[in-house]
Amino acid sequence: MMPALQNLMFFYVLTCLRQNALGSEIINGKDVPAKLMLYMASVQHNNRHRCGGFLVSEDFVVTAAHCDHGDALSVVLGTHNLKNVDDSTMRYSVTKCKHPDYKKPATGNDIMLLKLSKKVQLNNRVQPIQLPNSAIKDKAKCRVAGWGFTKTRGTTVSVLKKVDVSIVPLKDCRRKWESHRVHLVNTVICAGGSDKNKGFCNGDSGGPLVCSGAAAGIVSFNYRNNCDYPNLPNVYTDMSKHLVWIKNITRQRHC
Repeated sequence: MMPALQNLMFFYVLTCLRQNALGSEIINGKDVPAKLMLYMASVQHNNRHRCGGFLVSEDFVVTAAHCDHGDALSVVLGTHNLKNVDDSTMRYSVTKCKHPDYKKPATGNDIMLLKLSKKVQLNNRVQPIQLPNSAIKDKAKCRVAGWGFTKTRGTTVSVLKKVDVSIVPLKDCRRKWESHRVHLVNTVICAGGSDKNKGFCNGDSGGPLVCSGAAAGIVSFNYRNNCDYPNLPNVYTDMSKHLVWIKNITRQRHC
């Protein structure tokens, strides 16, 4: 009896360790090296991180429309560590250009352009990301990054994290979400979450879904803010469906 009990206890402990290691690795992600993802932006309210964003030109950052928290919005560029922010060179006040058809994340058009108060000096710390040339293919390998929570009901982090995710076909994603009475529109992309145990969390909203070096999507929403082991795919705004709107604003340099 004793050897059998010992074997059972050993198997139980080993199983728990494996589960905890998996959860820790995926939820926390990995630190982004200082020389990579130089387009990442921290969208802040009253100088505190609220959302992610990404630089697409010398004077425009893209983020999610639901990241509009009223006045006192600013953008930080040029650092992956939010404890190392030089307000005089890294912080920019902004003018908000929210998509005119946005109502709430689940109905689409969850996109907002932020016009910076001055042009960014492009250098070895700040570079824009390219826009997509076409819609992303199903099952493509992509990456999402942010300073958001590393677990459900957690707190934001100081150092930028990243995690790799795969595109979920929209028809499969729709079927899963419709079982929870949410109908996904045609202007979204699904990636991560569900059975993959990889994805984004609170505070990552507005950040880019990067596929083949281009900003294919914008972090929009997940299921009831469940970040540890989400049972539905994460949902992103499809950048390819908003290129005309983006280019019109960035070309005219005003909303």
